[in-house]
Amino acid sequence: MARVAMAMSGGVDSSVAAALLKEQGHEVIGLHMKLYHGPENENRQKSCCSLDEAIDARSACHRLDIPFYVLDYQKEFRETVIDYFISGYSSGQTPNPCVMCNKKIKSDLLLKKADELDCDYLATGHYAKVCFNTENGHPQLVRPQDLRKDQTYFLHGIPAKDLHRLMFPLADIIKPEVRKIANKLKLSAANKPDSQEICFVPKDYRNFLKQELSTPPEQGDFISVSGEVLGKHLGLPFYTIGQRRGLGVSDSTPYYVVEIDKENNRIVLGKEEDLFSQSILVSSVNWVSIPPPDKPLRVSAKLRYAHQGASASVIPESENQVRVEFDFPERAVTPGQAAVFYQDNILLGGGWINNSH
Repeated sequence: MARVAMAMSGGVDSSVAAALLKEQGHEVIGLHMKLYHGPENENRQKSCCSLDEAIDARSACHRLDIPFYVLDYQKEFRETVIDYFISGYSSGQTPNPCVMCNKKIKSDLLLKKADELDCDYLATGHYAKVCFNTENGHPQLVRPQDLRKDQTYFLHGIPAKDLHRLMFPLADIIKPEVRKIANKLKLSAANKPDSQEICFVPKDYRNFLKQELSTPPEQGDFISVSGEVLGKHLGLPFYTIGQRRGLGVSDSTPYYVVEIDKENNRIVLGKEEDLFSQSILVSSVNWVSIPPPDKPLRVSAKLRYAHQGASASVIPESENQVRVEFDFPERAVTPGQAAVFYQDNILLGGGWINNSH
């Protein structure tokens, strides 16, 4: 049996994952990350950073009789996740902080801590699976049994060299069964709602940006796809591709944000048909389950977490940059979001959307 560092968020998933590891005979050490507790340590439900999470994580470890440690990563979280979030919106992109957090904080920093504690593995409560390629023995990141809870999209940034060190105890369990186990073990998180929001953003990200930005964003022009000035925008950070509401510009049919032009501080508005893209450029691609390809791949490309995936060809332009050509045009492709590539249930890799055409 192995010595396993278990990331304890305080939620039902990580609590049950820890219980399963212990039941399997592993030596389990609970690690809870203090990341962000907001103004005056506000307590918000459905957030993985709310104040009561540490209490619930400690309670679960006590119930399971495993050691519990709190790690203060607030500085690192600020520098690598929150600042990235603010910078992304300020540059006219729509960032994905959960992907960045899983890559930089929950994998990288926690793996280093696992090494310090002489642990063989790092485990998390994600719904994902690690399988080994039968031909070459290399680990691959694979969708879990419960496809409705599949979180592999958020994990695509894990370096391939680290994948064999990760354990996902919930890989073959569906969510209702997880709650049954938690109730049976009388864990305090058994009936806690799932976290469903950006942990450091209370309700509206625009209000958060207003508080965080040192200088107010500069106003500029709304223009049509043909270049006609349609009105004034309030600042690039307050808009995202596909946005329809809050534009203050009306016509017989709705306008949508179709492009954010940072260089000229302009936002291009168009109609529904202007939202579709035939191809995208994806940079900083991380190939987690395969070596960087040298020829085109047929994939299902997932362009945001709730996206069903689009049939496409991935064409390598360099080791970590690809062009993705869709079989059918895709709506509201958003620079700054992650594009993640699958073949069947295997997550091959993914990166950041640069632009679309």
